[in-house]
Amino acid sequence: MATAALGVAVFALAPVVHLVMRAFADGPERVFSLVFRPRTLELVWRSGALAVTVTVACLILGLAAAWLTTRTDLPGRRWFALALSLPLAIPSYVSGFVWIAQFPALEGFVGAALVLTCASFPYVYLPVAAALASADPGLEEVARTLGRSRLTAILTVTLRQVWPTAAAGGLLVALYTLSDFGAVALMRYEAFTLAIYGSYRGLLDRTPAAVFGLVLVAIAVVLTVAERRARRGATARIGSGTARTAEPVMLGSRRWPAIGFLAALLVVSVGVPVAGLARWLWRSQQIAVDWSGIWTATTYTLWVSALGALLTTVLALPVGIYAARSHSRLSRFTESAAYIGFALPGITVGLALVFFGIRLLPQWYQQTPMLVIAYAVLFLPLAVGSIHAAVAAIPRGLEDASATLGSGRLLTGLRVTIPIAAPGVVAGAALAFLTIAKELPATLLLVPIGHDTLATGMWRHTETLAYGSAAPYAVILVLIAALPSLVLGRLLRGRVDAESGGEE
Repeated sequence: MATAALGVAVFALAPVVHLVMRAFADGPERVFSLVFRPRTLELVWRSGALAVTVTVACLILGLAAAWLTTRTDLPGRRWFALALSLPLAIPSYVSGFVWIAQFPALEGFVGAALVLTCASFPYVYLPVAAALASADPGLEEVARTLGRSRLTAILTVTLRQVWPTAAAGGLLVALYTLSDFGAVALMRYEAFTLAIYGSYRGLLDRTPAAVFGLVLVAIAVVLTVAERRARRGATARIGSGTARTAEPVMLGSRRWPAIGFLAALLVVSVGVPVAGLARWLWRSQQIAVDWSGIWTATTYTLWVSALGALLTTVLALPVGIYAARSHSRLSRFTESAAYIGFALPGITVGLALVFFGIRLLPQWYQQTPMLVIAYAVLFLPLAVGSIHAAVAAIPRGLEDASATLGSGRLLTGLRVTIPIAAPGVVAGAALAFLTIAKELPATLLLVPIGHDTLATGMWRHTETLAYGSAAPYAVILVLIAALPSLVLGRLLRGRVDAESGGEE
């Protein structure tokens, strides 16, 4: 398992190798001069401020929504548990188009933070809700008997139980914010991704873009280390037996503000973009729409998304299992390496693969396999995190029992570990599928000539302000991405139902 995980880590670090080669092509002096110039430091500040703001907002929203849907008697909590996964289905650039068209004053930091928060808070909500559904309430009850109020017990005990999960979700949010291009471009907020894109398009000298990419890698490493340290001090239930189900908190008169909070969250993150898409779709009825091209793009999107999700999940299995079952430095390295690509802009990963593809696999240049490989590099963390959490929850005794019966590690993994962790594996694959279907920058660079995905087809029309022509692409894209979002929501709802005995 360690050898396979190390091989995946080397694969995930390929774009970083290209960045190092490209950045240091003119010598280290040039790199240092670019890193420490005022322009770069300003971009660090702007991107860092956006990432911190979005991450904190997502942690607050995700933790609050997860607690309301799993630990209270909130009316309709099963429906909310399903609906709160839907923001993942709406690409940030679609939300950005709708918000900037309706509210031009949002241009800049506020608009970018709003759009990215709406698109990203499910990365925190979904895993935290699952963790809360299975967490043993005994520690919180003991704190209550020692005189702590319910709020104090929640903040000091329950929050510590789910904090590692929340920190992992926050890491994904931060890395996603650093790598996002669509929202910051539409909101005209100059962050690293926009600077990298402009450097690649506007200059013959692409060394600054490579240096900017390396700075993003350094920030990603810092965030990954910080997330790992945030797990320290977390509590865990020890001993045998089954954790009891927590008694739901009676909200009483506070249920209406709670419903209003979740409803407002859904309106902002789902309602406004869907209303904008409906208006665009209405306009499309007044023009001639190339439906054959749309259906061709739909078919190709489904095909490459399925291939990308499959490859991503297969590569994530050894990394996730090894990281969950080993605390060695090698396991920490392989897991950290898998997260690096998520912080890089798609155009950076795409150009790195073009570089290696032309030299090592020229027959795959501008072909579907190269595009699928780019998806695996970009979205490997989505599957790794889900698989890691699922495997870590499996008692080691089951694997030890399999070993005593004569099964080797590989056979034990195939017969015991992976089948039990199947819900986590499916969740990781679903998350990878919907994210791949929405991906834009790398797809624009690597999509084979003569092909379009729904994302690239929509983008080409919106670049010419042909919103009516872009509407069918966007609507079908959201519908396709909604399917795995609903799978994630149903997995969570099933987890909640199982832990609560099926009671509302």
